[in-house]
Amino acid sequence: MNEFPGSIINEARSAVHSGEGAQYNFYVQAAASRLREQASRRPLVIARADREHLYRRFVPPPRLQQARQLLHDSCAVLLDGIPGSGRRTAALMLLHELPDASGSFHELPDTSDDTTASPLDVHDIHHGDRLLLDLSEVDESRYLGIQEEFSDFRSHLARKSAHLAMVLPHHLSYLLRGELRPLTVGMGRPSPKRLFIRHLRCENISPREDELNGPDLTAHLARAPMRDVAALADRIRRCRDTAGADQGFPHWLAESLAGAADHTARVAADISAEQNGRRKALLLSLAVFHGTLPSAILQATNGLLTVLGHPPDTTPRLEHSDLHAELTAIGAETLPDGRVQFRLQGYDQAVRNHFWTFLPDIRCQLRDWFSTCLTQTGADQSERSAAVARYAEQGLRTHRPEDLTWLAKQWTLSTARADLLPDASQVLALGLADDQHGRFFRQQIYDWSKDTTTSPGLRRVLILVCSEAMARSHPDQALVRLHHLARRSSGTLGADARQAVVGLARTDNRLYRRMLDRLATGIAQGHWATDVDLFLTLADPVRLIRSPSVRDSLALGWTGVLNRPADYWTTRTVGWLNACSDGRYRDPALDVLVAASATDVRASGRLYRVALDWSRADTGDTSRREETVSDLLRKINAAQGITPYSHAV
Repeated sequence: MNEFPGSIINEARSAVHSGEGAQYNFYVQAAASRLREQASRRPLVIARADREHLYRRFVPPPRLQQARQLLHDSCAVLLDGIPGSGRRTAALMLLHELPDASGSFHELPDTSDDTTASPLDVHDIHHGDRLLLDLSEVDESRYLGIQEEFSDFRSHLARKSAHLAMVLPHHLSYLLRGELRPLTVGMGRPSPKRLFIRHLRCENISPREDELNGPDLTAHLARAPMRDVAALADRIRRCRDTAGADQGFPHWLAESLAGAADHTARVAADISAEQNGRRKALLLSLAVFHGTLPSAILQATNGLLTVLGHPPDTTPRLEHSDLHAELTAIGAETLPDGRVQFRLQGYDQAVRNHFWTFLPDIRCQLRDWFSTCLTQTGADQSERSAAVARYAEQGLRTHRPEDLTWLAKQWTLSTARADLLPDASQVLALGLADDQHGRFFRQQIYDWSKDTTTSPGLRRVLILVCSEAMARSHPDQALVRLHHLARRSSGTLGADARQAVVGLARTDNRLYRRMLDRLATGIAQGHWATDVDLFLTLADPVRLIRSPSVRDSLALGWTGVLNRPADYWTTRTVGWLNACSDGRYRDPALDVLVAASATDVRASGRLYRVALDWSRADTGDTSRREETVSDLLRKINAAQGITPYSHAV
C-alpha cells in the first residue's frame, strides 16, 4: 500500500499543501512558523539537550539533597512547595541526575485520555524509566484517586528499576494521605541572586559584586518568581547583544529593569484621575496594540467605546483634538517609523494589568472587542502575534482560559477569514504552555478532537497545535489527540492528520509502541477503518520486532488487515517479505504474519499466495526468497497443527 497523500504538516523544511488553495496554504505555513518561533522561546525540558541546558543554569533549592536521597532509596519522591518556587524544575533535575539507563525519560499524562483510569498505569513503566508527573493543577477527585493507586505503582517502579518524581498540588496539601508524607519533601525557594548570577555566567556575562547590590535589583529579585529571575537575565543578554558590549553591565541592567518595573501604582493613579471615557479607551487600546500605527489604535479605541455602550459624541470632529494630541496626553510617543508606544517602558503592561484586574465586569466585552479588533485594525502578522500574546497573558493571569478557547473557535468558523488561522493556533499554544492552565487546554483539545461537530478550520488548527506545541511537552497526549483527529477527518485534512500522528509515533520507540497498541485495539474493535490504514503505514518489520509485546500488537493489527481483500495489503506484505532477506528479522517478522492468520485458513492461503508470487519475481535473489517462503509455509503448517508428510506417522 502506498504512503498517504499529502505532506506532513509539522515538517519545517517543506511546504504544506492542504488542497484548500494556495492562499489558505500560506496561512497554514504562517501558523506553523509562528508556533515554532514561540516554541523556541520555551525549550522542551524533557529532551536531553534542553535538560542539560537547564542543568547548567540550575541552582539547588533548600532540601534538594533530602529529595535526592528519597528518590534513590524509594524510587519515588513527592515535591511540594509554593507556586513559583521551582518545584517542576527541581523534579526534572532530580530525574536528570540519575544515571542513563535503558528506559526513557518522559512525563506521564495529567488528563484521562480515552479512559477514566488514573495516570498511574503500571503498563507505562519500562525498565530504567525516569518519569515525571506534574499534579500542580489537578482537581480534588483526581488527586485522591492517584494517591489510592500510588502504593501499587511504586512497587512496580522498584521492580523495573524505574524512578518517579511527582509535583504535588500545593493548594490541596490538606488532602495528602498520611502514608505518603514520608516520601514528601517541601521544596524551598532557591537563592534568586545565585540563580541570576548562574544564568548570566552561562551567557558569558560576569558583573562585579558591587554591580549586583543595587536597591532596584535587590527588590526585584526578592519578589520575582524563579521564571522571572531567569527572564531578567535573558533580557540583559538581549540588551548586550543589541546595545553592544561597550555599554557595560550597569546600562544593560538598567534597561532590563526598566522593562520589568512595576508601574501599578502610577497607572492606578493616572486612570483614577482620568474622567474621560474616550481617553481610558485610548489607554487600553494602545496597551493591547502597543507599537502599531495610529490608525489601528484609533479603530481599536472606537471599537471599545462601541462594545462598552458609550454614546456617540456628536461634537463636530474638527472641534476635537487630533489623534497626535490625544496620544501625547496619555504619555505616548510616535516613533520614526510612525508606530506608537508609551514613553515609559513597561507602562503598557501595567495598563493591561489594571483593566483586567480592576474592571472584572467587562472582561467578556474585552474578549469580544479583541476578537473584532484583530480582524479590523489592519495590523500585520507580527503586530497581531504580539497582541495575541498580550491578550492571552491577561486571560490566563485572571483565570479565564475559556476566553482563549472561545477565541480559537470564533477564529476558525467557516465564516472566519483564513488569515486568522495563525492567531487561533497561537492562542491555544499559549494556553498549553501556561503552568496553571495547560491541563485545561489539553483536556479541551482532547474533547474537540473527539467531537464530530468540530469545524474543519478548528481541526486544522488542532493538528498544527498538537504537532508543533503539545508534542514538544506532552507527546503522549498529542499522539492521542492526533489519532482521534485522523479518525474523524476526511480528505486532505484527514491525510494531514494521519501523516502527523504517524510522524510523531516514529520519533520515539515508546510512542511507536503506544501507537501500535492503540491501533491494534482499534482494529480488533472494528470501529475505525482509518486504524487499518494507519497500521499499514506505521507497522515496521524491523523496528523493535524482537520485543514480544511489539510482536503481539503487530499480530493483532495484521489479523484485521488480512481480513481485507488481498490487493489492499499486498504491497505492504511484500515490504515485510523483503525485510526477511536479513536473517536477523526473518523469524520474528514471519511469526507475526503467521500469528495474524493462524485462526483463518483463508487468510493463511491468501498470505501464502502473495508470498509465492513474490518469490517468483525476477530479482536475482531467488534462493533467499525461496527460503523465506519455505519458512513461511513451515510456520503456517505448525500453527495449524499440520505435520509435514516426511514426518507423518
